Amino acid sequence: MSCPRTAAPVNLIMSLIATDGEKVCQVLAILKERFGETDYLSPYLPFNYTNYYEKEMGQALVRRFISFGGHVPPETLPDIKNWTNELEDQFSEGKSRQVNIDPGYIAPAHLILATGKGYTHRPYLRDGIYADLTMIYCDGSFRSLPWSYPDYASAEAVHMLNIIRKKYLWQLKKIRKEAS
Repeated sequence: MSCPRTAAPVNLIMSLIATDGEKVCQVLAILKERFGETDYLSPYLPFNYTNYYEKEMGQALVRRFISFGGHVPPETLPDIKNWTNELEDQFSEGKSRQVNIDPGYIAPAHLILATGKGYTHRPYLRDGIYADLTMIYCDGSFRSLPWSYPDYASAEAVHMLNIIRKKYLWQLKKIRKEAS
């Protein structure tokens, strides 16, 4: 018989895709107020892996990946996703989003993203939110899965995710050491 235990806190991450860097900065300031300081902030990257957002948001989109230094309980992911959906609405013009915010978390074994769309690899959490198992960590690196988004599976993203995970594990170790 297994003995249920509380899950370790996870490293909150987000991807921001926007029509311009100014909107990314505005959203980032709000996110920092809510979730604390960042411990990783990617440079502005062109978002050119798909045209999925072009009809709604336009072309020449930019993206930044963010990792927050404070950790969160994994069960808070639906609350975070629903809050970021509301924030997206605040930045919308009519029915068109100007910013896409994709929250998720890094745990020692995987990267989970939050989504409102169910699918075979996306178990339902609650409040309309599903967990997307986006990447797994094995043999010293994040690895893509057949359904992983190509931008997350890129060598550049994998390198970045490995750096974030390494920082996260170091932070967890430090927290556990201070607690004992």
